[in-house]
Amino acid sequence: MRITSRQSFILRKLVEGHQELANPVGSKWLSDRDDVPWGPSTVRAELARLEEFGLLHHPHTSAGRVPTDSGYRHYVDELLVEDDLPVPRKPLELTAMQREVEDAMRATTEQLSQVTNLLALVSAPPIDTAVIHRVEVLRLQPQVAMVVVITSTGGVTKRIVSYEAPLDPGLVDWAASYLNETLGGMEVGARLLAAKLSDPELGRHERDFLATLTPAFTDLEDTAGDTLFVDGTARLLDEQRFQELPQLSDLMDVLERRVALLSLLRASLSEPSVYLRIGAENAAPELRSVSMVAANYGVARRNLGAVGVLGPMRMDYPLAVAAVRQAAGELSRFVSEVYER
Repeated sequence: MRITSRQSFILRKLVEGHQELANPVGSKWLSDRDDVPWGPSTVRAELARLEEFGLLHHPHTSAGRVPTDSGYRHYVDELLVEDDLPVPRKPLELTAMQREVEDAMRATTEQLSQVTNLLALVSAPPIDTAVIHRVEVLRLQPQVAMVVVITSTGGVTKRIVSYEAPLDPGLVDWAASYLNETLGGMEVGARLLAAKLSDPELGRHERDFLATLTPAFTDLEDTAGDTLFVDGTARLLDEQRFQELPQLSDLMDVLERRVALLSLLRASLSEPSVYLRIGAENAAPELRSVSMVAANYGVARRNLGAVGVLGPMRMDYPLAVAAVRQAAGELSRFVSEVYER
């Protein structure tokens, strides 16, 4: 299928008109636009051709037309080629107020949802990309100690250990100093981590005590899991959008299952630019009445997570793409600074 530049222009105006009106768009409305130089009969003929190509369809008996999934896809592909995207009216900014990655991701979802009026999603970096930032070993009671592990992403893990005999305060202080010196800056998933905790050059008394603290470090990957930040569910399910979401109950089920949403965002990690799935392009049947726009963020040569929005197919794609790209870029800047601390 090869459409002319005139047909492509008319398709674009129709998509934008449908986004604005929330109703089927007719030839008269299109021809009345100041930047459309053709009369109703010419526009009507081109709309008929676009319908033959499968890019438009008549809903019910309406005289107007709406884009099909393929129509939206053609429109978005042209948009990305031209790269003529708007600047969001309220640019997303992460300031010094967000001291940790978790705070930054929560702020990103809130601001992205406000800017786009869509459901915003951000996946957290996997725990094995974090490094150990600080370790604290505390003597809570004569026979009880607590070890606290703080990672570069702001994650905090605590573990309490009980002993049969009273603890030597000097041994507790030594352990805190040794762990910070030895493990500080080491990746959570590093293979050397366990070896450092059982260094044969240490005395037996010190090794035995470190062995009781070891699970606080070796279990970090198992206990962390994947984290997803979501904001804007109420915006997605606004009553004015109900008719555009025919699979509402199925969609609600997906929104409640974070694993399903995480798998969607993971799929975008391999995309070099923007990840876009429109309607039937979504593998999950319950998502075939919505579109998803996402982009990955991370540090040099490594993607850590993804930022995305989910909304009806009649969304403002230029704004969604621009806002998601901006959010991903801002998060990349933020995590790069955090990981280099």
